Amino acid sequence: MSISSAPIDGAAKSSSSASWGAEIRALFKLGWPLIVAQLAQNALLTTDVIMMGWLGPKYLAAGALANALFICIQLFGVGVAGAVAPMVAQALGARDFRSVRRTVRQGLWISVILVAALFPIAWNIGPIYRALGEDPELTNMAEHFIHYAIWLLIPAFMIVVLRSFLSAHGATRVILLITVAGVFVNFLCDYALMFGNWGFPRLELAGAGLATTTVNVVMLALTITYVQLHRRFRRYHIFHNLLKPDWPRFWELWRIGLPIGAMLLAEVGLFTCAALLQGWIGQDAVAAHQIALQLASISFMVPLGLSQATTVRVGIALGEHNPEGVRKAGWASLMLTLGFMSATALLFFSFPQTLVGLFLDPTNPDNFGALTLAASYLSIAALFQLVDGTQVSMASALRGLSDTNMPLISALVGYWLIGFPVAYLLGFPLGLHGVGIWLGLAAGLLATAIILVTRFALRDRLGLTSRVVV
Repeated sequence: MSISSAPIDGAAKSSSSASWGAEIRALFKLGWPLIVAQLAQNALLTTDVIMMGWLGPKYLAAGALANALFICIQLFGVGVAGAVAPMVAQALGARDFRSVRRTVRQGLWISVILVAALFPIAWNIGPIYRALGEDPELTNMAEHFIHYAIWLLIPAFMIVVLRSFLSAHGATRVILLITVAGVFVNFLCDYALMFGNWGFPRLELAGAGLATTTVNVVMLALTITYVQLHRRFRRYHIFHNLLKPDWPRFWELWRIGLPIGAMLLAEVGLFTCAALLQGWIGQDAVAAHQIALQLASISFMVPLGLSQATTVRVGIALGEHNPEGVRKAGWASLMLTLGFMSATALLFFSFPQTLVGLFLDPTNPDNFGALTLAASYLSIAALFQLVDGTQVSMASALRGLSDTNMPLISALVGYWLIGFPVAYLLGFPLGLHGVGIWLGLAAGLLATAIILVTRFALRDRLGLTSRVVV
């Protein structure tokens, strides 16, 4: 069958909803598997964090230090590769199926180039942290972990490209199933390799890194197998003539993707610097920061998963030249996001001690300092749940419009001209320490959310709904 006649279904049907209720249902139908998949994806890291906690606070702090930089590197690459999602969605909305194939192929090219560029930075995490004056023992342990985990970059970026392709077609349940399978593989590998169970050597943090690499290889293999075997996706011939260059599409992906990656880097970089500032306070502060951040990131997975569906819905409406569809998709996403994040804010504020106790044994006196700090940080995290959800929802809606440069500028202003200075000022000169650092994080998220909401509200006046990139 010619690809030009391939039907589009799921997310890619002509989907301009006639009512708000219909749009919310369509967004939820597309988004809920992505939400659960995102929670499962986060469970991979959560499993590592919990098992590092079982090894002891020192291992947890070293893992936090390692991930502070490594996650920055990962998310930058994920953001750049994620440019595939809006471009595929717009192409499907315009029924330009050949552009879908072109975009995915060049997305795989970009994945390889990203690994080549980012690998040396991640590998040299030890010298970087020593130059920054971090704790020598924790730095050595973090370096050991990264040298085993670094190999996940190759499959991880390719997974983003193929998931973007599947999501735009509404094939989100298979993404969920593959991710859940990855959680089980990761748990088994962690349990075997970190603690030396079932006859395996006890590798501790190195085992966690090796397990993380293994699970990403497995998930990529399953995703490729599905794309190659499913009749609807096989006819795109994604991997046929894969080495053939398509320079216009290649550079367009970079144009859209680099600001996305830089925006994610700006946000996670703020949290990374917050972790480094915590390192100046002590090991308990670093461990507490990791616990509170992990709990906040779990709740963040819901708006993050929904945001992926938002990009698709907005992108398809844009491809159909339907500004009303764009409006409903964006604001419906924000309504759903705020509803959920209100509930998590209440949970964090009401039960901080119970939640942080899941990560460190509260009966162990050695853990008292880290647990007390973590509970105080989590209470502050409750304050920024709504603004954190707002900024990711609006950023994804703008991404569906291929509007990535101004959101990047808003992130730089919000996170680095407001968030980081406030965190440092409150944390050290004003003596609030870790609590002050977390208040700075909240300030940065609030400023960014305000800018992004304003830009989406003015999208028609700014001409954002009159352009299609395919």
